[in-house]
Amino acid sequence: MINSAMELDAEDERKKKRSVCVSGGEGFVASWLIMKLLQRGYSVNATLRDTNIDTRFLTNLPHAGENLRIFAADLGDPQSFKPAIEGCVGVFHVAHPMDLVGTESVEMITERSIRAIHGILQLCIDSGTVKRVVYTSSISAVFARDRGAAAELNEEAWSDVEFMKQLDFVGAGYYISKTVAEMAAIEYAEKRGLDLVTVIPSWINGPFICPHLPSSIHSSLGLIIGNENQMKYAKITPMVHTDDNAEAHIYLFEHPDAKGRYICSAVEVTVEEMVDHLRSRHPHLKLLDPEGLINPAANFGGLSSKKLLELGFKYRYGVAEMFDDAIQCCKQNGWL
Repeated sequence: MINSAMELDAEDERKKKRSVCVSGGEGFVASWLIMKLLQRGYSVNATLRDTNIDTRFLTNLPHAGENLRIFAADLGDPQSFKPAIEGCVGVFHVAHPMDLVGTESVEMITERSIRAIHGILQLCIDSGTVKRVVYTSSISAVFARDRGAAAELNEEAWSDVEFMKQLDFVGAGYYISKTVAEMAAIEYAEKRGLDLVTVIPSWINGPFICPHLPSSIHSSLGLIIGNENQMKYAKITPMVHTDDNAEAHIYLFEHPDAKGRYICSAVEVTVEEMVDHLRSRHPHLKLLDPEGLINPAANFGGLSSKKLLELGFKYRYGVAEMFDDAIQCCKQNGWL
């Protein structure tokens, strides 16, 4: 009995040292990240905005029975994240208000995003246990600008918020709020001595376990699925595989020297390369004519992952795996 009690205490202590919180667990990025963390032996507190949904895509994951707990939390009420953050050594803040169709004003979604990130970071500080926060930003916080389109962009680059406001495009609220929220997170953490690392994924393409079709997959497979009214490709589109993106998040959480912003982008693919790949490997799929789907305003000289690579991270997947895995998932779930 004594040995059993000691073993249980040791196991509890181990779990405390490996407990992390992942916000936005119903989403594309967060759900895959949760799966990878469970595989690594972490205990995961996942937050969902609506716990009334069917959560079996998470609860049926390997090791979920003993190492996954699900909490209800809404970005509109940052304090609702407190139970999920308490006792954790790390927080992966992935959740963000999603409004890609412009139902809310830019001001509303931006204000809500800042209030949420400030509240959640303060909970991390108040916990007394959180050692590092990994915040998921977006390529939208880097590339939107009215200058320097020909230059390769690195972590020093920020999207021009005023420029995006002038464009007044559908989904501007998301792009602007992601930019402003990352700025707010970095400033808040620096002033209060909180260890914060931000990950800036490019276009995420590949497999998924979330119960809905991710918007980035909807767009990356737009030549097949047929959402030409929403889809506008750049001449060069930077991409990263779903699994590489999750691995980068964990790598930056664990690496003692990680600091600041990190672009996570494995490859850059042209529309012509997309078409060639899809036609050669998936000849049975009918493709849209890419003519007219190039958006000149979205063109830039690419993204540099030099900082992440110099820290020792290695990408495992290329364009073939990204598209093949995404297509396979879509077929399995009835979207193709």
